[in-house]
Amino acid sequence: MRPFAYLRAADAPSAVAASAERPNTMYLAGGTNLVDLMRLGVAVPETLVDVSRISSGAVEESADGALLIGAGVRNSDLAADPLVRRRHPMLAQAVLAGASGQIRNMATVGGNLLQRTRCSYFQDVTKPCNKRQPGTGCPARAGDHRNLAIIGHSESCVATHPSDMAVALTALGAIVHVEGADGPRTVPMPGLHRLPGDEPDRDTVLDPGDLVTAVEVPPLPFAARSRYRKVRDRASFAFAVVSVAAALDVADGVVRDCRIALGGVAHAPWRAETAEAALRGSAATEAVFARAADAELAAARPLADNAFKVPLTRNVLVRTLIDLVETS
Repeated sequence: MRPFAYLRAADAPSAVAASAERPNTMYLAGGTNLVDLMRLGVAVPETLVDVSRISSGAVEESADGALLIGAGVRNSDLAADPLVRRRHPMLAQAVLAGASGQIRNMATVGGNLLQRTRCSYFQDVTKPCNKRQPGTGCPARAGDHRNLAIIGHSESCVATHPSDMAVALTALGAIVHVEGADGPRTVPMPGLHRLPGDEPDRDTVLDPGDLVTAVEVPPLPFAARSRYRKVRDRASFAFAVVSVAAALDVADGVVRDCRIALGGVAHAPWRAETAEAALRGSAATEAVFARAADAELAAARPLADNAFKVPLTRNVLVRTLIDLVETS
């Protein structure tokens, strides 16, 4: 690990100011992803600004029923929060599906949202990677891509976003609160994370020095009946091959509303808006669910070794929706 300077910020504006004053500065909160990347030589910051003591560690309810989750909330605390478990069970389930208990005790909400891909070429500094070093190529396209993207990828990158929590937040239409050089602003989900295009090194729409301060989850009453299902290569501590976050509002056998997001299939958590549109106003049956899944996956462009993800995603989505209907 290369030497670096260390600063502790007093508040969000001073953290942003410190970042603007020093080149190649990164923020440190839980550090569960950043420190690993520094050890691998993937991340080589000249300065770390510690924001662990300035980011709120609280989950609060606003007057309109929204939940405001501080960026410093530990993942374990988020999954255990009574309001989260009651109103948005998919979010608690997604957090518990990610990493080990020890890592969840350290990892923060802000850091989880911004974690980098686990593509093996990105993490190996001896290999070319457009995400790590633009213009060097994407060896994953012809190499090891079994667990990589089938939707929204480009010639430059086929990596997937690893966060389980971000998939649930995307389905819930979360709003990310950001402190930047021009003051505070908000960024919607989906909308925070980018597809690779020809700039795969840019994971999000955030500007250099932007600091995530909180995540707001708007009121969504039918999300009390929601589920997160994750398919992985081993029973625990593994990233998603495919995952589904879904909430379903059914009355008299008809889908009144729904929210669906997919994980493990794209460079960003994938909001399944085509499937949602196909479901609204339709009968809540397996056949309709299958047609909606097929409509969403019509845009899939799998590579040679990950084509299995298309039927897998279809089946996981359909099964999750059926389960939601059966438990309603």
